[in-house]
Amino acid sequence: MTPPTVTANSLEHHWMPFSANKHFKQEPRLLTEGKGVYFKNHKGETLIDAVSGLFCSSAGHARQEIADAVQRQIMTLDYTPPFQYGQGLSFELARRVAAIAPGDLNYVFFGCSGSEAVESAMKIALQYHRVRGHGQRTRFVSRERAYHGVNFGGISLAGMVRNREMFGLTLPGVSHIRHTWREETRFVKGQAETGADLADDLQRHVELYGADNIAACIVEPIAGSTGVLVPPKGYLNRLREICTRHGILLVFDEVICGFGRTGKAFGGNSFGVTPDLMTMAKGITNGVIPMGAVAVSEAVYQAVVAAGPEKGIEFFHGYTYSAHPVACAAGLATLDIYEKEGLFERAAQMSPYFLDQVWTLKDHPLVVDLRGYGMLAGIDIKPAEKPGARGYELLQDLFKAGLMTRITNDTILLAPAFICEKSHIDEIVDKIRRVLDRHAKAGLRVVS
Repeated sequence: MTPPTVTANSLEHHWMPFSANKHFKQEPRLLTEGKGVYFKNHKGETLIDAVSGLFCSSAGHARQEIADAVQRQIMTLDYTPPFQYGQGLSFELARRVAAIAPGDLNYVFFGCSGSEAVESAMKIALQYHRVRGHGQRTRFVSRERAYHGVNFGGISLAGMVRNREMFGLTLPGVSHIRHTWREETRFVKGQAETGADLADDLQRHVELYGADNIAACIVEPIAGSTGVLVPPKGYLNRLREICTRHGILLVFDEVICGFGRTGKAFGGNSFGVTPDLMTMAKGITNGVIPMGAVAVSEAVYQAVVAAGPEKGIEFFHGYTYSAHPVACAAGLATLDIYEKEGLFERAAQMSPYFLDQVWTLKDHPLVVDLRGYGMLAGIDIKPAEKPGARGYELLQDLFKAGLMTRITNDTILLAPAFICEKSHIDEIVDKIRRVLDRHAKAGLRVVS
């Protein structure tokens, strides 16, 4: 059955997130159809999706298997209350996620987004220490240039100033270590050989605040939204060592890295480091239905649950849509696709070609840095007089040229779907090059 076509007769009433609302409504970029690695816009033009929707549609758009699973579930059991009641799909999805997670992250707590997953992880960390008699451990350590969602917990952890500056005071007791980008690592493909000592910033925080006051250190294995900052070799291992030595929980935010983006199931698998908690979202349902989750280690789960009453609630936290049955159905169908089509392995196999093609932009006069790992890359563009102005112009011009991507400030982010062919990667890079060429010829322009 062909779905009805919905035509917006007004753009006025939707307050769009992370968008230039006034300007968008003057020159809208509306998407009307998605299939495979392509979108169509409201003018009927085809655009290649260079960022998997928003780092989430890694198996491509409009997958029939997921649509069928969602439709069946809606007509069988469309909703169940998640507090004190359950449904079988959530237990199976948790088992499947735990099976591919690194180490002993054997328990999964579900929410609806990456932001909620981060909030849940923070609460789990606090309760873990409290039930073990260390209630004074309330401090969190994050990183500069970090992105951990947009709830108050997430923006407190975040190190991207524009996500915080308008909201006044955030949560107390959060401090930040340095990010992993350094001048000498410009144009390094993959992991830099040096820089593991940046992790020693955490040890300095231990010495400044006291290890017994720190609940957790939370980092993205690869900092994604800020521009794809790949960790130096040994950096995450050293964070793990410091956390273990001082009883600090290590939390990986794998909302972008998770489900194959690094060439393995999770960044922890790729870098050989197992955290105590791990947040995820996006790729868990291929972006079809909102879902987020926290994978929790055996020790953390058992400590929290064992400390609870015999017939009472152990963890006073959750959401109306936690483990929503339709989202669970989408998640199971998505994991089936990943497994049957070997998409994590395909991502690993396609990564060298993808990164090599991105690196053909190295000598472009407007490109000032390239970073990448797996099927994730960041392209820093020489800014105009006003930082971010060129990036915003590029967003519009790339759309007009038939490419949809994500741009943060003056950085183009690339994260193509794992089903892409080499020809799709060529198309993405060629469109970027052509648009950059036009900007180079036009000179630096400033958007007011």
